[in-house]
Formats: sequence, structure tokens, C-alpha cells
Amino acid sequence: MWPLVCGCWPALVLLQQALLTAGLGVNEYLYFQVLSPGDIRYIFQTNLAKDFGGIFHTRYEQIYLVPADPPHACSDLNNGAFIQDQIALVERGDCSFLSKARVIQEHGGRAVIISDNMYDNDSSHIEMVQDGTARESEIPALFLLGKDGYMIRRSLELHGLPWAVISIPVNVSGIPTFQLKQPPWTLW
Repeated sequence: MWPLVCGCWPALVLLQQALLTAGLGVNEYLYFQVLSPGDIRYIFQTNLAKDFGGIFHTRYEQIYLVPADPPHACSDLNNGAFIQDQIALVERGDCSFLSKARVIQEHGGRAVIISDNMYDNDSSHIEMVQDGTARESEIPALFLLGKDGYMIRRSLELHGLPWAVISIPVNVSGIPTFQLKQPPWTLW
């Protein structure tokens, strides 16, 4: 009854629709699905950087997730040409989250997914924050659990593939829980 009294109901509905369009809606996580390789065809949970980076204005039905070389992406990349117009997978460590996002942006990446360097981390999301400099990044920056990042990279290595094909963002709010294809090693 209170939303009708305060007149906020239409604004709340519009906000919810905007969040769902952005791929958000469940605890403000953002989700992506690996389409290939098939052995890791799961929906993965990430969280957006707290105070830097952009948002997704487009839903990518199929885009490459390219592991950065070197993995920490703190300086020039050996595979920067493959990052152009794709999404980069980088590892936490050696420099700030913002520095990684800027390196990927400078190589023309559409977004960066930063996985924890603790490969056994299957439950603790880290809040990525600005590094105290005046620098900015325009591309979305997402944090991925270490176990998830490790399993994606391991699958690519096993198959001899230079990248995975993903769909991002994925709206999971309308998918029944029993139909979610979440990684078997991770509990949401």
C-alpha cells in the first residue's frame, strides 16, 4: 500500500526494469554464460566494480572471452590484438583493478573480467574499488571467483583454445533455480 501513497511505485518499477535489462536483479550480481567449450557451459556470477568502470549498454549473445597474456594485464599485452572488441579475462594481483581495466581498455576491450588469484576461492567476492588516482575507465570491470576463473582457463588449455565464447549479461531473475546451469563447484 505504501508505494501507492508515496507515488514511488512507477519509479521503482522503472528502476527494476533497468536493472533487469542490465543483467542485474539478484543481489546486484551480473551473470554471464559460457557457450563454448561445452564442458564449462555454465552461468557464472560476477560483481561490478564499486566506483569505476562502465556498464553494459548492449547484451552480447556471442562474444569472445580472451585470457590476457600476461595474465595479470598490468602492462602491454602480448595478445592485445585478440582483446580488441572482445572481453578480457585477467587475474588479480601485481597492480590495481583500475590499472587492469585501463590496460584492457587501451587494447580496445569491451569489458574486463578479473578473477581472483586464489584458485580455491569459490565463495568470497571482493569489492573492486578505485585505486586513489584520478584515472578513469570507461569499460565494465567485473570480479569473478578464483575457482571459476581457474576452471575456465583450465578448460581452454585442455582444449587448446585461445578463448571461450560467452553471452553477457545474462538475466537470471526469470530462470527457475532448478534450470540455472551454475558451476557444480560453486554455491550461490
